[in-house]
Amino acid sequence: MAKVDIKMPDEFLERMSKLGSNFDAIAESVLEAGGEIILDRARSNLSAVVGSGTKYDSRSTGELENALGLTPAKVDRNGNHNIKLGFAEPRRDGGSNAKLATILEYGKHGQPAKPFLKPAKSASKTACQNAMMQKLEEEVGKL
Repeated sequence: MAKVDIKMPDEFLERMSKLGSNFDAIAESVLEAGGEIILDRARSNLSAVVGSGTKYDSRSTGELENALGLTPAKVDRNGNHNIKLGFAEPRRDGGSNAKLATILEYGKHGQPAKPFLKPAKSASKTACQNAMMQKLEEEVGKL
């Protein structure tokens, strides 16, 4: 499955570290705000590429698009807060949504690539950072 990794500016990370005991709760809400921006763009891109440019009529059920979502924000073993964009598994037919998404993103023999994740990452990076900064300001203002 594709991985999207967006590094936050140092200034942002320094401000986050000054929040003390409220850091974890605020970090989660800030990550969710940024994740929603990328999720919306990825979902829009996925809708545009599913079934487009094929020889035959599309047999799309919408299951891949509906399976796209965000995980809850979690702390990894290194102490980093993460939120992940991915696909719920398995499909109703027993197949893998991640496999279908990978085929769409990178293509296969006889099927050209139709990237939707990589363009979503690059197109929404600034908007994601801005949304996260705005959410941080909002949360800090509540303290």
